Amino acid sequence: MKIIANTFLGKISQTVIFCLLFSISSAYAAAKMPSFSLTNAVSGSTVNSTEFSGKTLLITFFATWCPPCMQEVPTLIELHQQFSKANFSVVGLSVDEGGPEIVAKLVEKRSINYPVLMADAATARNFGGVVGIPTSFLVNKEGNVVKKYPGYVPHTVLEQDIKKIMN
Repeated sequence: MKIIANTFLGKISQTVIFCLLFSISSAYAAAKMPSFSLTNAVSGSTVNSTEFSGKTLLITFFATWCPPCMQEVPTLIELHQQFSKANFSVVGLSVDEGGPEIVAKLVEKRSINYPVLMADAATARNFGGVVGIPTSFLVNKEGNVVKKYPGYVPHTVLEQDIKKIMN
């Protein structure tokens, strides 16, 4: 009797945990990308999130002084180039406090081919609180955040995930 009760409770526990995890992941997957209006680090123009409507996006929060962020730059350049004709864009959101001049120098030095904007605290908060960098968000063409990547992410993982949601 005791074994039956333990097995029954175990099954109930597993079911409850599965349902909770499923509802959490489903809720996160359905989250709309927060809107933003930020300054382009190079041109100084204001860029509104609506300019990216209908595109698949990889939005990445970074800083010029962050080694893992700088390690990701070649991957981001390559992904932007590889998928841009398929309505995809990387969008860099710099959290540098030194101003856009420092970021613009990086964009030029590294030949960054994707938009780089100056993030503000509200934008980081609206994305769910960016506590470390790099932190990236994969957004589908409907404008839903489908995945969050805390920390450095290998090229193969990003490429595979981008291909999955573009198909």
